Amino acid sequence: MIRYAREKDIPRIGELLCQVDLIHHNGRPDIFKVGRKYSDEELLALLGDEGRPILVATDDEDTVIGYCFCILQQHKDDAVLTDVKTLYIDDLCVDETVRGKGIGKLLYDAAVALAGEKGCYNLTLNVWACNPSAQRFYEKCGMVPQKTYMETIL
Repeated sequence: MIRYAREKDIPRIGELLCQVDLIHHNGRPDIFKVGRKYSDEELLALLGDEGRPILVATDDEDTVIGYCFCILQQHKDDAVLTDVKTLYIDDLCVDETVRGKGIGKLLYDAAVALAGEKGCYNLTLNVWACNPSAQRFYEKCGMVPQKTYMETIL
């Protein structure tokens, strides 16, 4: 089942945040520390922010097995960007014990539906080059590169 996150989900979301962080840390320890992206207090604040909806996938016992953090974005009166509304996926995770069972696709599809409900023009996200399985997943969902973010390590 896909639903909006609730306060009772915070501990479980925290565990999943650690799983995602570890993937990033293992891929780029020069950039990512071991930890998690949001504290419990920050998660609680996000739950009250309509511009940053959090979708969760739950099992039959209503335990969170995946999440999708979203951010509604719009560049009003920008000098070069058109005034379109975007749903940005800030983070998507499925528990490592149930990956490959279609849960990520359910979350992604729910985010697409949410974007449509909110009148968005598109859905965007960033994916780290050190996470090729995520890149393949998003390509299977039909996503295509919008831009490339490059670096030189000094």
